[in-house]
Amino acid sequence: MTSQTVSIAITGAGGAGVMTAGQMLLDAAAKAGLYGLMTRSSGPQIRGGEAAAYIRLSSAPIDCPDDSFDVLFCFDWMNVDRFAAELPMRPNSVIIGDEAAKNPPTMITDSIARQVLVPLSQSANEIEGGRPNMIGLGILGELAGIPLDALQAILEKVLKRKGEAALLASLEGVKLGMKVASDLETEIGLDLHLERKATDKTRWSLTGNEAAGMGALRGGVRFCAAYPITPATEILEWLAPNLEKVGGTLVQAEDELASVNMIIGGSFGGVPSITATSGPGLALMTEALGLAVSAEIPIVVVDVMRGGPSTGIPTKSEQSDLNIALHGLHGDAPHIVTAPNSISDCLFTAQWTVHLAEKLQTAAIMLSDQSLGQSRNIIDKPADLAFVAKRDLVEDGVEDYKRYALTDSGISPMAVPGIKGGEYVADGLETAENARPSSSAEDHYAQLDKRQRKIDQFDYGQHWAEIEGEGDLAVITFGSVTAPVREAIERLKEEGQKIKLISLRLLSPALPGPFDVAMEGVNKALVVEQTHSKQFYRYLRSVYDLPKNTHVLAKPGPLPFRPGEIVDQIKELG
Repeated sequence: MTSQTVSIAITGAGGAGVMTAGQMLLDAAAKAGLYGLMTRSSGPQIRGGEAAAYIRLSSAPIDCPDDSFDVLFCFDWMNVDRFAAELPMRPNSVIIGDEAAKNPPTMITDSIARQVLVPLSQSANEIEGGRPNMIGLGILGELAGIPLDALQAILEKVLKRKGEAALLASLEGVKLGMKVASDLETEIGLDLHLERKATDKTRWSLTGNEAAGMGALRGGVRFCAAYPITPATEILEWLAPNLEKVGGTLVQAEDELASVNMIIGGSFGGVPSITATSGPGLALMTEALGLAVSAEIPIVVVDVMRGGPSTGIPTKSEQSDLNIALHGLHGDAPHIVTAPNSISDCLFTAQWTVHLAEKLQTAAIMLSDQSLGQSRNIIDKPADLAFVAKRDLVEDGVEDYKRYALTDSGISPMAVPGIKGGEYVADGLETAENARPSSSAEDHYAQLDKRQRKIDQFDYGQHWAEIEGEGDLAVITFGSVTAPVREAIERLKEEGQKIKLISLRLLSPALPGPFDVAMEGVNKALVVEQTHSKQFYRYLRSVYDLPKNTHVLAKPGPLPFRPGEIVDQIKELG
């Protein structure tokens, strides 16, 4: 018997190899022809503490966690109860623990799931240099039907630098774990094998942060300045070596204020530039973002959102930076706000956001979040895209140059240092067309209109939203919440319901015309978002005409949306 999807949770103390085992399992599944998703969970500690890896494997592409777990595998009982709210189980789920571990917590003993003990530590001790996480990898690989050759290929790739002894010990541990699991399958009748389909397609394993870095690089970014912050740091870690390969530069700044001003300087010099941060950093950057808007210097800020306010919950996801991204800049400062709707879409949206910033000569904020940024997905190789940064520049030797000329499009050609005749001063003061500071009402009105006009008149094409399906009910969402919404709609389609999905990729500016077209035939709407104060719903109400019969499903982090709760909410609407 084969399943279409299987969900596995792995927990243990920090340093037990939870994340290593989880990623190896995911990558081996990809090697075996499967798709998968791994999300991670940990406490706020810099090192140590509790850790959990949540893996969902499938025969078809997936990009969100399931409603519950089939298997909870505990390397030890230490701190597992801290993940209790994140570990929904069913009566036919299985909790696997080490028979050498003592005193399981109440959440384990009171669970509705079946409980099984295996000789985890004992098996590891039978192997010289053996580790329990490799025994666990073998057990879970066998339960999911992942063949030994796929597991071995990943071991060889990951452990080759550690020497032959470490590789052989790990391989022996995996084999022993597979034997333990085989006996377990027979003993309790556990069969989670997934259907594997042969394919010649190239599959990628990447996180949203890696995808965002790749999209920025493909879009033409050649300078990054940033200050490390959870959960955005991996963007910098990916860009650092890869920028160097194409002649670019990354600078680790002393703080967020320095980083955003550095990229303004880099872009003023003609180099497409980016920074990455999270909510606290974005709050510090808002004045400089206004400078980029006023001086019409293109920059991109990637905000990988986390639970707030203040330090909040750095390792958990939330969408509550929406308000500051939309409205945080002082004065009338029209700018771009985008949001990828999946891990793979982080690549496209980052590349598109760079394109928009460069074409429109303005600041652009891309709202990712911890769930997208730090989760790892197995996807089919994305197509190469045509969006490459290209700003309008004046020709060398220009005469009577007006940096902020009042053009019909609102976009005036930009000069970069070294262009003869293109000298001008870019600062935060209001200006006349020739870039000289001006406090006259006429110049202020003209420049306000110019900056707004270029944003409003630009052709964003079909990329402003993902629109799927037809029906008189529309579910409207954005960002990482799109994935569970999409799966919920697919489940309801199988029951005969017709529902339209509208996931906004372009949050600002609002596009009432295309939105009205997307809403044709819709008389009922459900807005789904991961905030406490219904920020997305309130924003939609302020810029779009929503049906009178509009409902909201708003839930803050740290717990993710699961498809089942969205299904239940839609059914309640009737």
